[in-house]
Amino acid sequence: MAESKFWKRWINGLLIVFLGVLILSIVILSSVPPVSKDALVHHLAVPKLFLEHGWIYEIPSMPFSYYPMNLDLLYMIPLYFGQDIIPKFMHFSFALLTAWVIFRYLQARANTTYGLLGVIFLLSIPIIIKLSITVYVDLGVIFFSTASLLCLFKWMERGFRLGPLFLSGIFCGLAMGTKYNGLITFFLLTLLVLFTYARYAKNEKHRIIKPLGYAALFSLLALLVFSPWMIRNHRWKGNPIYPLYHGWFIPKKTGSNQVVVQKVPKTKMRHDLFTYRRMIYEEKWWEMALLPIRIFFQGRDGDPQYFDGKLNPFLFILPFFAFFVKKREGPAQNHGILKGIREGDQVNREKKILLVFALLFVLISLLTRDLRIRYVSPIIPALVILSIFGLKNIQEMVSKDHKRWTRRTGFIGMGLLVIFPIVLNANYTLGEFRKVAPFQYIRGHLNRDAYISNYRPEYPVLQYINRHLPQEASILFVFMGKRGYYCDRSYVVSGESRIRRLIEKVDAPEEILSGLKRQGFTHLLIYNPIFIKWVEDNFADDKKRILRNLFIKHIKTLYQENGFSISIIEYPLT
Repeated sequence: MAESKFWKRWINGLLIVFLGVLILSIVILSSVPPVSKDALVHHLAVPKLFLEHGWIYEIPSMPFSYYPMNLDLLYMIPLYFGQDIIPKFMHFSFALLTAWVIFRYLQARANTTYGLLGVIFLLSIPIIIKLSITVYVDLGVIFFSTASLLCLFKWMERGFRLGPLFLSGIFCGLAMGTKYNGLITFFLLTLLVLFTYARYAKNEKHRIIKPLGYAALFSLLALLVFSPWMIRNHRWKGNPIYPLYHGWFIPKKTGSNQVVVQKVPKTKMRHDLFTYRRMIYEEKWWEMALLPIRIFFQGRDGDPQYFDGKLNPFLFILPFFAFFVKKREGPAQNHGILKGIREGDQVNREKKILLVFALLFVLISLLTRDLRIRYVSPIIPALVILSIFGLKNIQEMVSKDHKRWTRRTGFIGMGLLVIFPIVLNANYTLGEFRKVAPFQYIRGHLNRDAYISNYRPEYPVLQYINRHLPQEASILFVFMGKRGYYCDRSYVVSGESRIRRLIEKVDAPEEILSGLKRQGFTHLLIYNPIFIKWVEDNFADDKKRILRNLFIKHIKTLYQENGFSISIIEYPLT
């Protein structure tokens, strides 16, 4: 017994050291200026504009500014003080919170060692590493979704008392208010409340009314927390979840004054993702049928075909072993509606719920939008918990074998099952050190401007803008990828669509000039290689001639570098 305690303390100590190294690695990787696309387009750019304006305001040229922004509002605090690295740490803190709730759950259901393994496994998964060192909001959705789900487990465990249900509804509302894929969490957990009470509260009266009442209470709490964003969007666009399902909320009037709801055809809704992958990536039907499995084995950062993120194959393999165990004979519950239900049965129910939650989340994501790892990331904690239960079951099966050599072989295999997925994750983390190169910046070998320029080729032109253009300048971004965070002048993204609309209606360059003037633009910021090819591929010769004359007569280049140019629009004197 003493020897067993010694080894357990030694293993726990080793895991804590490894966890410390992992957290330190993430902190180092985060300690550089933000250069990721979504941060510069959305999660830092929009809060910066809010601060410059004085508070939240409508930005019609940026559809993503209508998304819920719980975490983005938090990022406004460090941005107010000129600190744009701190939002990375704020984002990472939600990964730590998720790790904490997983640890407490596994510690109660298994022991401290398995709790620590769950924390390390979660924090070292490649997509979690990538999110932890980037200004996104997905880690917030992951935490709030996980906390909401585990609160529902506590609700079941405590005999369906209202306290945990209230907390679960609040966390679910926070998930929706952080990112729209929290709506999937809301849908699944509402069904879970309804199902668990109807299924497991067998001795209660009113078995139909009470489940509906609890589900309604959960939904109302979640929607109440989410409601500020719904109210904002309803006031601005008439759609509380704009831009999602806009046709359902804004009816189209026919000539006979009849109202027709603008629906997307069912075939299109159902097959958009699969049609896109067949046409763009030339994938076969069986490759698309295997998408829910492929996400665990074929993930690749920055490549939408391979889900723009990387998971760990063991997240798919180990959960199977969570269910390879004989029925447990634990002590019976002695309180509440669950009186007489054994503790092992409760854990088995929770495992089934975790599995169903993960499966349904992936399937719904497949049917509603493009499949990227970040969009299904709320399933990761559930799979981590199931993976740890799988390891626990393997360890119990190995320890029960009476043959010494078989047990020794089994423990070696068990050790490899623990080490190998962590090694895969560690290898990814080392790769991030090579990509991010944080030590060049931390040691002062590169200053802030030089570091950003290494990753964002448009940055030198943006520096020129900030130093030389007047404060009242208004810039139209053309093929800039919407990355406007480092621009300190007023700007509008997606200028290519505005130019297309103008040129399709005109017969002379002066008419385009007049359109740009009406919209208040003084300068153009263009990525020339794509712009030139776009003009060549999309316009007839007469339209090309109009654009060419426009640039010759009225557009004067002020500065260019790395293919990006800032030009002033020379309007005729009136």
